[in-house]
Amino acid sequence: MRRPRTPSPRHAAWLALVALAVCAGCARPPAKWAAADPAARPAPVASPSAEAVPPAVEPAADLPVITYDRAPAGFPADPEPLSTAALREGVHPTRTIAAYDAPGGQPRAFLAPTISGVEVTMPVVQRRSGWTAVLLPSANRTIAWIPPGDGWTTVPLRDQIVVYRSSHELRWHRDGALVRSWPVTLGTPKTPTPLGRTFILGRSTLPGAVYAGTDVFALGAVPDEPDAVPAGLRGAHIGLHTWYNDQTLGADTTDGCIRLTRTGQQLLLQELVPGTEILVLN
Repeated sequence: MRRPRTPSPRHAAWLALVALAVCAGCARPPAKWAAADPAARPAPVASPSAEAVPPAVEPAADLPVITYDRAPAGFPADPEPLSTAALREGVHPTRTIAAYDAPGGQPRAFLAPTISGVEVTMPVVQRRSGWTAVLLPSANRTIAWIPPGDGWTTVPLRDQIVVYRSSHELRWHRDGALVRSWPVTLGTPKTPTPLGRTFILGRSTLPGAVYAGTDVFALGAVPDEPDAVPAGLRGAHIGLHTWYNDQTLGADTTDGCIRLTRTGQQLLLQELVPGTEILVLN
């Protein structure tokens, strides 16, 4: 494990984090990531004045905080995990806020502005009764509800990545239009790439020639069957990255991660921001 590095000059919002080794394709905590320009962030959408807003129950001080480890139980399932409608807005906590299981429901955990010291942006999937639902980090096909208030801001999201497991294809869309597509390598039958909506947490610079000197995206998703992956990966997240050769493109050989060509990964690293939706379909 290495200590945080100094920020890159490429973006004022690029931050450093711990870079940990990964094995055969799952990502450890991201080493750095970018945030969208704060000036471009739209204001939260106000609820109609006639709509009653359920009050937020005061959270207990000892609730767990969402980290890179698996999220605690009790949160609801994503109501539309396979929806192809692009998620165009993200939420960034500006202070530690409570995450609830429903509008006016029970607080289940806290969401901090950062995970391991790096800013978090979670895509918005639904709004109801003044509350906002986001994809939960460190969980699969799970959402959390956030009450209205001043503890978070919104971030515009332009991009969507769609991965098709049957055809081993990754498609990059921007503002609803297809930009590029690439063949990909996906998880084995025992360690499949998880279906549904997830998002980019950040990016890591990892040691080893297998990553072709190219950074790795760490996603919000985790292995569906943690006991099926090697012991060293049971605390890992699903990753999006390249490989030292392209021989396995179109095959199912990873521990759940998504591999594409080096040039494809390099382009996505230049263009995608944290919170960008990753949708995996059959």
